[in-house]
Amino acid sequence: MSEVLTRAATLRAAQPLDAGAVGEIMTDFARDTNWLPRIHTAAEDIAHADAMIARGWVTVAEQGGQIAGFAACTEGELDALFVAEGARGQGVGSALLNRLKARHPALTCWTFQANAPAIAFYRQHGFAETARGDGSANDEGLPDLTLQWQREAA
Repeated sequence: MSEVLTRAATLRAAQPLDAGAVGEIMTDFARDTNWLPRIHTAAEDIAHADAMIARGWVTVAEQGGQIAGFAACTEGELDALFVAEGARGQGVGSALLNRLKARHPALTCWTFQANAPAIAFYRQHGFAETARGDGSANDEGLPDLTLQWQREAA
């Protein structure tokens, strides 16, 4: 299934030309989040997006021909899930996450302890906290936590 239409957005595998928009979403989030130290340039965010896309990890959500969000996942490890500011609260993140949940029996992700909206989002989608870190294992040096979702047995 290469393209899925949801009420919130059209989901599809990211293409190389999507790297700029994907990188911009990450850059905007870092710029607009006052507790998050800015450790990467916009060019580095685009390069990171390009690398994830080249590995086949990225699904994008489009609304009105624009990338509204994306998820990057490999083998059940959710590396990133970001929604553009103007598309938040419209089901874009849920659509991306539900697609991943349909494809994987379990998902693991981490987020910063300061990211209360992300923690609430993941908990709403059935994720449970499995570990807490003091920040020594991430580049930002911020306390983090690991969350996991497991599909219930049929």
